[in-house]
Amino acid sequence: MDAQHIQYWLSGLLLLIGIYGVLVPAHLVRKLMGMNIMQAAIITFFIALAAKTGAELPVVRHGEPALAAQYINPLPHALMLTAIVVSVSTTGVALALVIRIRRRFESLDERELIDRLRR
Repeated sequence: MDAQHIQYWLSGLLLLIGIYGVLVPAHLVRKLMGMNIMQAAIITFFIALAAKTGAELPVVRHGEPALAAQYINPLPHALMLTAIVVSVSTTGVALALVIRIRRRFESLDERELIDRLRR
């Protein structure tokens, strides 16, 4: 494993943990935590992908030539900031739904909920 690309391997491992957390547990809150881990893995991957060694902030000084290779691209960081906001919103809505499910069915076990809905 190359030490230069360790962040990609770690975000991939985090993604696999999140997928496991969504698919395996029967408890809805654990599934929600797995979804959040997957979202964090994707955000981490994109931020690591956008990293550029030896680059500066994209502020062009008057009278200096603007070479794109010497600047950091701010677009991936802005997109990931938006992804974080969407992740928090999704988590809030999902938690509200989990609360409603718990009040109505008095359980958060997926198998039990499916059995009740089939009746």
